[in-house]
Amino acid sequence: MTAAFMDLVDVTIVNIAIPSIERDTGASFSSVQWIVAGYALAFAAGLITGGRLGDIYGRKRLFLIGIGGFTLASALCGFAANPEMLVASRLLQGATAALMVPQVLSIVHATFPAHERGKVFGLFGAIVGLGAVSGPLLGALLTEWNIAGLEWRPIFLINLPVGVLGLILGSRFITESKSPRALRLDLVGVVLVTLGMLMLIYPLTRGRELGWPLWGHLSMAGSLLVFLVLVLFERAKAGRDGSPLIELSLFRVRSFAAGIAVQLTFGIGLGIFFLVWTLYMQMGLGWSALRAGLTGVPFSVSVSVAAGLSVQKLVPRFGRKVLQTGALLMAAGLLLYIWESDHYGMGITSWQMALPLVVMGVGMGLIVAPLADAVLSEVPKEHSGSASGLFNTVQQMGNALGLGLVSVVFYGAIGDRLTPEQVGPAFADAFERSLWWVAGVLVLIFVVMFALPARPKQHVEGAAEDEPDATEPAKEPVLTH
Repeated sequence: MTAAFMDLVDVTIVNIAIPSIERDTGASFSSVQWIVAGYALAFAAGLITGGRLGDIYGRKRLFLIGIGGFTLASALCGFAANPEMLVASRLLQGATAALMVPQVLSIVHATFPAHERGKVFGLFGAIVGLGAVSGPLLGALLTEWNIAGLEWRPIFLINLPVGVLGLILGSRFITESKSPRALRLDLVGVVLVTLGMLMLIYPLTRGRELGWPLWGHLSMAGSLLVFLVLVLFERAKAGRDGSPLIELSLFRVRSFAAGIAVQLTFGIGLGIFFLVWTLYMQMGLGWSALRAGLTGVPFSVSVSVAAGLSVQKLVPRFGRKVLQTGALLMAAGLLLYIWESDHYGMGITSWQMALPLVVMGVGMGLIVAPLADAVLSEVPKEHSGSASGLFNTVQQMGNALGLGLVSVVFYGAIGDRLTPEQVGPAFADAFERSLWWVAGVLVLIFVVMFALPARPKQHVEGAAEDEPDATEPAKEPVLTH
C-alpha cells in the first residue's frame, strides 16, 4: 500500500511545482515536458515486464528492488543539480516504479485467501482515492512552505523516509512468492511491448505541445502493428516453451478480459477529468494550487470510504451491480457539476463543489476496489504478476489516451486569442463540455460492465490453486535460497 501511494502521488505532485522548478533550475519548456512525461513513459513501458519478472524471480525480491530504486531515484531528483539530471532521475523513477507497482496486487493475490482479499482491495481502493488528490495538495503545501529554502525539492525528498520505511517493513513482513513453474524472461516480448508502449504513449503525452505533428500520428498507427506482432509472437512462444511475457490465455478468463476493457475505458475518463478539473480551478477560476488541492479533499475522503464499504459489504451481496451503480453515480455527479458550473459561473465556491465531488467520489470508490478484485479473482496464482502488470498498464494507456483527448475536448473548445476577461468564462465553458464527454465514457463503462461476472468467485479456478500455497514459509522453497 505504501508503494501504491508513493506512485500515485508522484504522478501528480510534480505538476504543481513546475513554476518553481523553472525558476530555480532555468529549465526549458522541453525539459519541463520531459520532467513530467518521462516518468509516465518509463513507468508505462516497463509495467508488463516488471509484473512478469516478479512471477519469475520472486515478487518480494522485485518489490524490494523496485522500492529501493524508487527511493534512490527520488533522492537523485531532490538533489538534481540541473534540468538534465532531473529528467534522467525522473526516467529512473518511472522505471523502478514499474518494478515496484505490479508486485502490489500480485503479492495481495498470492498472499491472501479469497475470503480475505476483499478487505485488502478495499484498502487498496482507499489508497487510490487518497493518492489521486493528495499529489496536488502535497505539492502545493511543500512548494508553498519552502522548507529550509529548498523550494520544489521536498516534493521528491518526502519519498525518502517513506521508501526506507517501506523497505524495512517489506523485507520483514512480506512473504516471498513466485510462479511454481520454471519461467524464463521473454526478451523479444520485452522489446516489442516496450517499443509499442513508447510509440503509443509518447505522441499522446507530447502531442498537444508539439502541435500534433505527422510523425506522432504515424507512430501511434505503427504501435498497433507492433502490438499485433507482439500478440502473434506471444501465441507462438506459449506453444513453444510455455514462457511468454504476456499470458494470452488470461484473456480467455471472462472476468479478466471484461475487467481489462473496463479499466482501459475508466482510465480514459479519469485522464480527461483530473486534468481539465485542475485547469478549470487554477487557470479558469484563478484559484491557488493550495485552494484547488483542498477543494478535492471531499472527493478523496468519499472514494476512500466507499472503496472500503464496496468490497467488504456490498459486492458479496450485490455483485456486479455495485460497480454499475458506481458508474451511474459518477455520471450523476458530473451532470450535477455541469449544472453548478453553469448556474454559479465564475462565482462558484469550493463548498458548492463539495456535493458533486462527494457523489463522484462515492461512485469511483464503488468501482476502483471491486474492479481490481474482479480482474484478478479468477487468475491462476502463477500468472498473477503478469495479470497485475497488464491491469496497471491498461490504466496507464487509458490515462495517456485521456490526456491526449483533452486537447480535442477541452482546448478545442477554447479560442486562440482571448482577452484576460474572456479566459475564465472560456475555461469554464470548456470544462462543462469536457464533463459531458466523461459522462458519456461512464455510460459506456456501465454497458461494458455487463460482461463482468454477476457474482465474484470465492476462489481461483485452475491448476495453480492446487499448488502448495506460496505464502506458507514451510512449503516455499524460495525462502531457503
